[in-house]
Amino acid sequence: MRRTALLAVTAALLATALTRPAGAAPTTFVHPGVTVSQAQLDFARSRVQAGAQPWKGAYDRMMASKYADLNRAPKPRAVVECGSYSNPNNGCTDEREDAIAAYTQALAWYITRDERHARKAIELMDAWSAVIRDHTNSNAPLQTGWAGSSWPKAAEIIKYTYGGGWANSGRFATMLRTVYLPEIINGSNSNGNWELSMMEAAVGISVFLEDKASYDKAMAKFRTRTAAYVYLASDGDLPKTVPSQNLNTRDKIVDYWQGQGTFVTGLTQETCRDLTHTGYGISAISHVAETSRIQGQDLYGTDVGERLRHALGFQAKYELGAAVPGSLCGGSLHLGLGPVTEVGHNALANRLGHAMTNTEALNQRNRPSGTNNLFVAWETLTHGDNPA
Repeated sequence: MRRTALLAVTAALLATALTRPAGAAPTTFVHPGVTVSQAQLDFARSRVQAGAQPWKGAYDRMMASKYADLNRAPKPRAVVECGSYSNPNNGCTDEREDAIAAYTQALAWYITRDERHARKAIELMDAWSAVIRDHTNSNAPLQTGWAGSSWPKAAEIIKYTYGGGWANSGRFATMLRTVYLPEIINGSNSNGNWELSMMEAAVGISVFLEDKASYDKAMAKFRTRTAAYVYLASDGDLPKTVPSQNLNTRDKIVDYWQGQGTFVTGLTQETCRDLTHTGYGISAISHVAETSRIQGQDLYGTDVGERLRHALGFQAKYELGAAVPGSLCGGSLHLGLGPVTEVGHNALANRLGHAMTNTEALNQRNRPSGTNNLFVAWETLTHGDNPA
C-alpha cells in the first residue's frame, strides 16, 4: 500500500509539473535562486580555488573593483530622485552601486568564506532598508528596476549561505515589498529595456519574498515584452506588440522601432537606437530566463530562448565589426553592447548545444567580463562555461 501511495504522489507531482504554465511560480522556491544558483556558485568557487581560467581572472577583476572594498561606506537616501539621463541624480548612482557592491561582497563571501565580506554585504543592505522610502522623477521605474535587480541577488546568497545571522533580513524584505515592488510590478510602456529590467527586478524580488502571485504577474509581462522586443521571422510581417501600447498600425510600430521598417530575425526594438540600451534588454531577458531555470521552468527551450539566441548573435555580429547594410538603421549603428553575453551563451551554446559563433567570439573578446555599473556584474565568474 505504501508503494501504491508513493506512486500516486509521484504521478500527481509529475502531472502538476507537466501542466504548470511555462514560467509559472514553483510550488517551492529554490534558494539561492536569483540568476545564480548554489551549484553555479560552487562551480565558480572550485574553479577560482584551483586557479583555473577564466574564473580566476574574473575573480581577480571583481576583487580589484571598488565594489569589493571592505571599507566601502553605504550612502542611503530616504528619497532617490532620478530624472531623464540622470538629471537630476540624487542618490541614483549611489543606490545602484551600493546594490552592486552588496552583490559583489556576497560573491566574495561565498568564494573566500571570509565573513568580513558577508558582514559588509549585510551592512550595505541594512543601511538602505533602514532609510529608503521612495523613488521619484521620470526615471524612477527604471532606477528601481536596476537597483532592484541587484539587491535580491545579494540577499539570496547571504540569507541562504551565510550562517552568521542577518538580524534585519525581515526589514530588508519589507523594503523590497513596499518600496521596490509597487514601482515596477505594473510594467512600463517606454522603450522595451525599461520593462524588461523592471520585470527582472520583480521576478528576483518575488523569489526572495516567495511571492507566487507577483512572480506569475511579472513573468507574464516578461513573456509578452520579450516577444515584442526581439523579432523573429515567424512573427509575420510585423513584430509582435504589447497590447497596452496600442501600436495598431504599421507606422506606429515602425516609429516605435526607431524608424526601422525592415524586420529581420534577431533585430530588437532598440537596435537602431543603440546597442547599449539593446544590451540592457538582452541582459534582462537572459537573467529572467536563468532565474526561471533555477526555479524549475526552463524558458531557454521556448520562444524566449530562441529570441535571446538570435538577438545575441545579431547584435554580436555588428559589435565584432561586420559591415552594416543600408537596410539596417540607415547603414549606421551605435555600438557598445556591454558585458551581457555570458549567461545566454552558457545556457544556449554550452548547455543546449546551439551554434553561436558570433556570440562566442564576442564572449571571448570580453573576458573576463566586469560590470556595467547599473545591474550587470561579474558574469564570467558566475556563468562562464558553468555546467551547473
